[in-house]
Amino acid sequence: MHTLTLAVDSRKRICLSRLFDIDNVSSVRAYRKDDKIILEPMVEIPAHEAWLYKNKESLNKVKQGLEQKGSIKRGSFSKHVSHDI
Repeated sequence: MHTLTLAVDSRKRICLSRLFDIDNVSSVRAYRKDDKIILEPMVEIPAHEAWLYKNKESLNKVKQGLEQKGSIKRGSFSKHVSHDI
């Protein structure tokens, strides 16, 4: 576990940006567990892409396709190239 001490500024605020390794964190979910405050980084997705995460079958197909990326040999496409340029 990585530990970091954050100083409180004059207005009693702390800057959390040093805690995140990823650049696209758009918000933080905060909750209490026992005597600790837990901060969970959140990333937003566009509304038009949300359907994919709701459709498990489609999401699994996309994941499978990404795993296969570069592993399937499709042969040469040179016969489809127009040489009349």
